[in-house]
Amino acid sequence: MDLSLRGVLLMWEWRPEVIISLGMLALLYGLGWQRLRHRGARRLASGWRLVSYYGGVLALVVALLSAVDALQSLLFTMHMVQHLLLTMVAAPLIMLANPFPIVLWSFPREQRRAFSLLLARRRAGRRLLVRLTHSRIAWALFVGTFVLWHAPTMYEAALYSDIIHDIEHISFFVTALLFWWHITQAPPRVHGRLGYGARIALLAGAFVINEALSVALAFASSPWYSYYTTVPRIWGLSALADQKLGGAIMWVPGGMMYVVAIVVLLARLLDAEEKKPPLPEGEWATEDVMRAPGWQR
Repeated sequence: MDLSLRGVLLMWEWRPEVIISLGMLALLYGLGWQRLRHRGARRLASGWRLVSYYGGVLALVVALLSAVDALQSLLFTMHMVQHLLLTMVAAPLIMLANPFPIVLWSFPREQRRAFSLLLARRRAGRRLLVRLTHSRIAWALFVGTFVLWHAPTMYEAALYSDIIHDIEHISFFVTALLFWWHITQAPPRVHGRLGYGARIALLAGAFVINEALSVALAFASSPWYSYYTTVPRIWGLSALADQKLGGAIMWVPGGMMYVVAIVVLLARLLDAEEKKPPLPEGEWATEDVMRAPGWQR
């Protein structure tokens, strides 16, 4: 294995099933986006959404086909980079691009109508979707998946089995899509609109779990995963130093993704508060309110 910079940059794994799947995702979105543009729906099919979606697909390509995937079996650090690309880069970028309505427009009219009917009010499909993807459930699945796959037994099972490793990737990505669906409020909004405060709380809770696990890894006195002590060590990194670096990547860049999302939502919350019309004087300048603000008879 050529581990020089040039060798690493050329280290690609051409997995047909991954290439076909990502190619279909890219093709369907592009076709739907183009059709909507032709119909004049430029606000929905905006240029920045196209860039966001293909940025997410590119992150998937890097995570699953590049040297990141080729080296994850030798370096814990690369495995952490792979997880961050799947959950904190690809998933939010794709959900920001409003994938469902745009991809839906890539299909013929009859199929679009059939999909729409499945999500119509009072339909069993919509009720089931609402129950299975509630914000609290989505958060628990996202955080639970994150913690579960970092437990030594599950983590090493994924390293020893390609099938389990693929299941790990799918579970990370799917639960991340569910989580970021609620944060971005991308259509279909079958749950109603989730307030800024609730979304900030979801992000803050996930941030705390991420920081706790990453700090534990970064400051551990011994390797958590014995697998990495049995493989050739590269680039002068011992198994423990590799783990500390991977924990630091989860801790700082991974944590910053949550912080950025929280700051954006806080800014929008403050902007929304500023745009609210002022209360009529009769509602705040009464004798009772002026005597004891915040208390009413």
